[in-house]
Amino acid sequence: MLVGIPKEIKTHEYRVGLVPASVRELTHHGHKVIVETDAGAGIGCSDADYQAVGAEIRGSAAEIFAEAEMVVKVKEPLPEEYAQLRQGQLLFTYLHLAPDEPQTLGLMNSGCIAVAYETVTSARGGLPLLSPMSEVAGRMSVQVGAHCLEKEQGGSGMLLGGVPGVAAAKVVIIGGGVSGTNAARMAMGMEAHVTVIDLSLERLYALDLQFGPMLNTIYSTVDAIERHVVGADLVIGAVLVPGAAAPKLVTAEMVRQMRPGSVFVDIAIDQGGCSETSQPTNHAEPTYEVDGVVHYCVTNMPGAVARTSTFALNNATLPFTMALANKGYRRALAENPHLRAGLNVADGKITCKPVAEAHGLDYHPAEEVLGISY
Repeated sequence: MLVGIPKEIKTHEYRVGLVPASVRELTHHGHKVIVETDAGAGIGCSDADYQAVGAEIRGSAAEIFAEAEMVVKVKEPLPEEYAQLRQGQLLFTYLHLAPDEPQTLGLMNSGCIAVAYETVTSARGGLPLLSPMSEVAGRMSVQVGAHCLEKEQGGSGMLLGGVPGVAAAKVVIIGGGVSGTNAARMAMGMEAHVTVIDLSLERLYALDLQFGPMLNTIYSTVDAIERHVVGADLVIGAVLVPGAAAPKLVTAEMVRQMRPGSVFVDIAIDQGGCSETSQPTNHAEPTYEVDGVVHYCVTNMPGAVARTSTFALNNATLPFTMALANKGYRRALAENPHLRAGLNVADGKITCKPVAEAHGLDYHPAEEVLGISY
């Protein structure tokens, strides 16, 4: 298969779909890989590094999209990218379609086969291609939250962990999944007072066993969210409903009641955000204020630590990339129901139910679209 790697064009996005070691794996198995020039420059991988493992370099993204049978990216295609996709071309990347109707319609109109990292599942019910970036975003959320609490960033001027004789900050994390757990680990490591709110008693029990009395775990209700959010110095939104738009658990009224200089970091912004006051931002202008509360809502948080993020992501995606290349998408998706769960758009049809529901579009099961019968 001819696999293409374009350079990411989202603002301050330096990650790349495949690192040289992954390209070597593909070429070793007889596949051809073409890479846009400087696609890996942001993580310290030169064109020469890719050529050394058998890739060919192309001068523009247009050449990649025109030639490749499968395009491997990191972030969702922007309008100028999905306009170049064609009928039957395979796209393997993060998509986050539920809050993004223009991209959804663009992919449908292209006729491409779009497989989303974030909805590929595992045998244990996890999201193995989302988890690496959730780990990064969770850990980063505390870093950026601590920075935003500094006075010159608009924050209250509070040190997250305090010092002897001075209270530490109160950190509230909404969602105890992968990103929430990693955020809690970092916040506790910085000696903040940490509370995790989640709907799953099983998850809260696991967190209690993992972290013990250092962590406060609270069952999620409207009352609990309001009480803890209003009293927090740093709130981290780490809510995830796979494939669907994030629920708006933090209301504008709650934000209005928070202390001026408090900070809200919305990891869920890729799926629309979990606060009524959340609006997507980028690394060039990452924050804004609502009622005196600093909001950090960058849609590609892991892009700030591009090298770590790219290698972590490749470790997870490579087996699936290899399966798609070795078998072709029809056989690969037919044989692996977990990879098939990643199929969001095919031949102009929506194959992910939460995406169809989010936009009021017809849903077509992947098995129906692919002609899979058992």
